[in-house]
This record gives sequence, C-alpha cells and structure tokens, in this order.
Amino acid sequence: MSVQLLVLAKTPVPGRVKTRLCPPCTPDQAAVVAAAALADTVAAVTAAPAAQRCLVVDGDQPAPPGWTRMTQRGATLGERLAHAYADTRMAGAGSLLIGMDTPQVSAGLLAGAAQRLGEDDTDAVLGLAEDGGWWALGLRNPYHGEVLRAVPTSTRETGALTLAALRAHGLRVAALPTLRDVDTYPDAHAVARLCRAESHFASAVAGLAA
Repeated sequence: MSVQLLVLAKTPVPGRVKTRLCPPCTPDQAAVVAAAALADTVAAVTAAPAAQRCLVVDGDQPAPPGWTRMTQRGATLGERLAHAYADTRMAGAGSLLIGMDTPQVSAGLLAGAAQRLGEDDTDAVLGLAEDGGWWALGLRNPYHGEVLRAVPTSTRETGALTLAALRAHGLRVAALPTLRDVDTYPDAHAVARLCRAESHFASAVAGLAA
C-alpha cells in the first residue's frame, strides 16, 4: 500500500505560534523557532518516500516545491485533523500525518512508520509524545480520522484517548517511537540537542538566550 505524508502546520506569524516560549522568548523569536521547526520537518518529509506530500496549513504559508497544499478547516483541532485526512484522501493510499513540533524527526523514521502502516495486520500507527499527546498518526483508511473529532486535544491524556478511540472503532494500532515535542523553552533546548548538525531548528535555538 502506498502512503502519503501530511504535515499539519501554522504559518509562523509572531504572536500566533509557539506562544508558550514567551517569555523568555519574544514573539518574533518564537516565530523564528517555529519557522525553523517547520523547515526541518519539511526537509525530513521531502527526503522520505511518499505517494504524495501535502502541507495542511493554517495561514498563507506556501507549499514546498513538489508538494500539494490544503488549507485547514474546522473550528477545533479535532475537526481540523479529521478534515485534514478526509480532504487529502487518495484512492488506494493511506495517510501519515505529523505536526511541526518534532523537528528531530528523520526520513528514516517516517519511512519506517509508512512501512508499518502498509502491513496487513495494521490499520493505524500512532506515535505518542512525552507530554501525553501524539506526534504522528497514520491511517490506512483516512476517513477513520473522523474519530478524532471527539478526542480532547492539548491535554496529558490526548494520546491515550486517541489510542482508545481508534481501538474502540475496531482498528488495529501499532506503536511508533515516543518523541519529545516542542511546547516550552526547556523542550526547545532538549529537542535541539537531538537534531542533525545541519538542523535549522538547532541553529535557531542556539541563537536564543541560554
């Protein structure tokens, strides 16, 4: 089974992204960090094998070369996630969605996730985040993203509740590695240490006050 890769992102506008970095960051600094995280995420997704790559974006951020672009829709994050899967659905392909908060992600990790999703005993793959959320969710049938509408987001139980909702829907879920995502200032420095030497994110974080 082929798999398309989706990146759910916000346009890096000061005051609208990475607000939990402020303080000590200024809104402008937080936007620079967010833009760098998105750049690293895009680089990893571009390097990973995929049937298609799509930026599902809030705002006017353009799609990278060779990608498609879809505007987010929905009043809540759960609705936007459900629409992201449904609006980008490709016949005969599964969808693996990640956000822009794990710039340490690699093409190899994404390729492994897509391969696992293509196995006959798997309907979904879920990568939990250390803070209780999740960083990646792959679905063989993207319409199963509808279950996300009822899952509370941005809580320490979001990952567990997502897993429970998928299983309650009868889906066989395989686990991906747990990653730390970037929400707070300490997160930013911890994740930067996990990034590649050429990472835009690591460079942006190094430019912040210690």
